Amino acid sequence: MTSSPTPAPAPAPAPAPAAARLLGAAGFVSNFDRFSIAPMLVLIGSALNVPLGTAALAASAYTLCYGVAQPAWGLASDRFGRVRVMRWSLAASAAGALTSALAPGAVVLIGARAVTGACFAAAIAGSLTYVGDTVAPSGRQRALGSLMTAFALGTALSTVVAGALAHWLSWRLVFALPGLLAGCLALALRQLPEPVREPRAGGELRTVLRSRHQWYVMGVALLEGGVLLGCFTYLPSALESLGAAPATAGAVAALYGVAAMGGAQAVRRLAGRLGPVTLIVTGGIQLTLAYAAAALHPSLATLTLTALLLGGGWAFLHSTVQAWATQVVPGARATGVAFFGVALYLGSALGTGLGSAAAQRGAFQGLFGIAAVLSVPLTVLAAYGRHRYGSASRRERSRREAEPGPSDPRTDGAPHRG
Repeated sequence: MTSSPTPAPAPAPAPAPAAARLLGAAGFVSNFDRFSIAPMLVLIGSALNVPLGTAALAASAYTLCYGVAQPAWGLASDRFGRVRVMRWSLAASAAGALTSALAPGAVVLIGARAVTGACFAAAIAGSLTYVGDTVAPSGRQRALGSLMTAFALGTALSTVVAGALAHWLSWRLVFALPGLLAGCLALALRQLPEPVREPRAGGELRTVLRSRHQWYVMGVALLEGGVLLGCFTYLPSALESLGAAPATAGAVAALYGVAAMGGAQAVRRLAGRLGPVTLIVTGGIQLTLAYAAAALHPSLATLTLTALLLGGGWAFLHSTVQAWATQVVPGARATGVAFFGVALYLGSALGTGLGSAAAQRGAFQGLFGIAAVLSVPLTVLAAYGRHRYGSASRRERSRREAEPGPSDPRTDGAPHRG
């Protein structure tokens, strides 16, 4: 046993405005880069003389590496500092994105997107961890709601800009733009103060992997990534199969980000009045309705509705599960959040990969029908798990309050293990 760590200063209600803007900008650029490829898959396949399924491998490789790289960045963040690791990752992301823009063929493009995804993996996870370090649990979901707004803006603009630039100029410019922005942010983040953290005695990975709550939230994230992110990748392609231009498909997909921004603001206002279980169920209902509409009668109108409902579902369900992930293992927060990201983006990559055969055949109705069905167990598992976790947290707080002596500052009021 090691000696008790020196308690860190009490978290503030919210990060400083300048810090919040920089954290939001990092997530904005990361989401811009990650979602920009969706409305360009058909054009990229045509330009590089490869089928849609091969072009989609660039998206799958990106999300797979984005997820797999999360633990390495999380462990590095716990040891070397949040800001330093975010700056390293953004500088490397700039190089990967610019390489993607210059790729002469599909093989190089897929490899460059994989590297870029692995490098951008620290941006959003680092922002979430920074909020976890600096914001009290009572205000954390509201602070995360502000970040989600910036992240959603990146999603919305990426599909609009990608569709327009790819259609009127070149898809290569779409990859170059976030690369340039990431390079600028790597320099700008020097202004961000490193949060005060308790001394680490090592063993973060062991602590995370011993928590059954961590494994449960990772399972929810795996299913969520496959259902929501993986299937959403094919929404622009489904629109193009109906005769929509890439710019139109990108604009419709952008409504996902617009709805996510609006939903994030709604969650900020409602988080204090509605419990996390209610927020999760509200989001899950939106996901189910979104994919059911796309499966039953695909058209420009119904796929537009699908994009809006998916964005709202992401804001309500994902932001709540994400806030849960920042609480589960507070003594190794960055590593815990990183493993949450692994599960989420591994699920996204699996969903994209498994759906590629159906997309190649143009069987989008069946693909979205399966997503609608899977949205139901996703909602049930997320709501049930969050309810059980909340009950365990309350019992743990009651037990500690009944015991003499100071409470452990690492707990955030939540159990670490079993």
